[in-house]
Amino acid sequence: MKLPDGIFNGAIAGAAGTTALNAVTYLDMAVRGRPSSSGPEDTVERLAEKSSVRIPGDQETRSHRVSGLGALTGIASGLTIGAAVGTLRAAGWLPGLVATSVIATLGAMAFTDGMMSALGVTDPRTWSATDWTSDVAPHLAYGLVTAVALER
Repeated sequence: MKLPDGIFNGAIAGAAGTTALNAVTYLDMAVRGRPSSSGPEDTVERLAEKSSVRIPGDQETRSHRVSGLGALTGIASGLTIGAAVGTLRAAGWLPGLVATSVIATLGAMAFTDGMMSALGVTDPRTWSATDWTSDVAPHLAYGLVTAVALER
């Protein structure tokens, strides 16, 4: 497989994985009645602060923009990790489904949780078992679906 094909196929697989991650997240919210995480919005706020970028609008409009940008960062993360795994496969790294799932899962968690930690949005060292489950379960769905899509 050529490198551009690996990137493209990986991004498509990452999109499928992102859909699975969102589905598991929303199912968890529906079953437990928990609110959505403020992590994506807080990340956008911190990135805007650190880069001196102003997000325009009155309080309500700006809040909606931050919410939309937070969701878009999640989609971009999923596509990026998928593209990275697709690139590795195109370069000749062809582990089985389980290994690819684990790599995609850990990659997605490291990318998103790592960025939020680096920005001071969260500290995984303080998370409870429930917090970890709420984070790991959707990322496992992401990793598995991304890997299955790449196998196809």
